[in-house]
Amino acid sequence: MKLVEPPSLDKSAAALVFIGRNGRGQWVAQEQNGLYGGLFVSRAEAMKYALFENGHHPETIVELSRSIELDTEGRLAPIGLLYGKRPAA
Repeated sequence: MKLVEPPSLDKSAAALVFIGRNGRGQWVAQEQNGLYGGLFVSRAEAMKYALFENGHHPETIVELSRSIELDTEGRLAPIGLLYGKRPAA
């Protein structure tokens, strides 16, 4: 029997998940509030992860054309992520 980890998100509240490439060419998937995210070798794997984590809501996945870095400290707000702005430190 294969064991799988349950999704990190409550399925009733699907949030936006941003995917795109970072500065090193790796694929990034990041939930808008930083609840989950990861680095991936392909777009397909990033999409698969995003769909699993967000309860299979493809309409909530946004692919960015600009570079995106995985935020492990929860500093990026959704608007800042979309417009490339970082909050003041």
